[in-house]
Amino acid sequence: MGPGASRRALLLGGLGLGLGGASALAGCTAPSGGPSSSGPPGSGAGAVPPLPSPGARAVLPEGVELGVDGVVPFRVPTEDFFQIDTTRGLPRVDASTWRLRIHGEVDRELRLTYADLLARPMIERDLTISCVSNEVGGDLIGNALWLGTRIAPILAEAGPRAGADMVLSTSYDGWTASTPIEVLRDDRDALFAVGMNGQVLPERHGYPVRMVVPGLYGFVSATKWLVDLEVTRFADAKAYWSTRGWSERGPVKLSSRIDVPRYGARVPAGPVAVGGVAWSPHVGIRAVEVRVDGGDWQPARLGAVPSADTWRQWAFTWQAVAGDHELSVRAIDAAGQVQTGEVAPVDPDGATGWHSIEVKVT
Repeated sequence: MGPGASRRALLLGGLGLGLGGASALAGCTAPSGGPSSSGPPGSGAGAVPPLPSPGARAVLPEGVELGVDGVVPFRVPTEDFFQIDTTRGLPRVDASTWRLRIHGEVDRELRLTYADLLARPMIERDLTISCVSNEVGGDLIGNALWLGTRIAPILAEAGPRAGADMVLSTSYDGWTASTPIEVLRDDRDALFAVGMNGQVLPERHGYPVRMVVPGLYGFVSATKWLVDLEVTRFADAKAYWSTRGWSERGPVKLSSRIDVPRYGARVPAGPVAVGGVAWSPHVGIRAVEVRVDGGDWQPARLGAVPSADTWRQWAFTWQAVAGDHELSVRAIDAAGQVQTGEVAPVDPDGATGWHSIEVKVT
């Protein structure tokens, strides 16, 4: 099964399975396209204000792309980026009337307009985000260039009170996510994002404002069409998916994927290019290893990265001999943790296991 349309059909079909079936998908769908997800942001609403120039632009180092045909681009095009929704329709939000309320266990309640947010210091960052429903080897993950303002300084203005350990974010359509407050206050570039890949944030990705938080799965951080932040406690409030059997906290697990060859591919004997991506957002990838038919792990070549908050391309040249073979991949993060081969399902807090494929060499 190719990692695209067939998986999307399964996920969209799951929306009609009732509570159990829908919760097993954690609201993730693949790129959908079509009229409901294209077109200019705010269609039928007020004019879309131009994006401000970032004070700090993202600069990619040489070598982020290793040139292996078939490996996902380092920056995924917006139209190919996976989509996270819990409803079929998309909210239409007018930026001219949009407001963000920050309240709860804070010293000062804040209310920000879209213009207020655009006037804040803006930065560009390459950040990789992932859906918790991403299976081993799956494509519900992507890296993009995001434009936004950091969440931490705005939270600091509100003044979270002692004892608050969670921020409950709410979207325009009522969806909620529970994010550990320390993740939004540390030195990572957690953003109120207004732009994606050099353009105004598309409607299907959360226009006018969404959250992007490196290191956490989307179901606890990536609120689109953001309108409300409540500073609270995990003991006092529950989010959409935490009431449906999923974890309250969702750090992204160390993982890796083989993009080429594809599962079941036929390749000629001799040198074969093997490649893919590995990720451990906000930790980083130190090494990637490949093994053939359960043999010794062998080091792969790594692409460059702008920070620890993105995935990393890898490549390996396999001297293939005739026959049926199995290729497997694992990653080692910057802290020295080796990706586990123990298989676990996506629920309640993300899948684990080594991605393996079968190929025939002729």
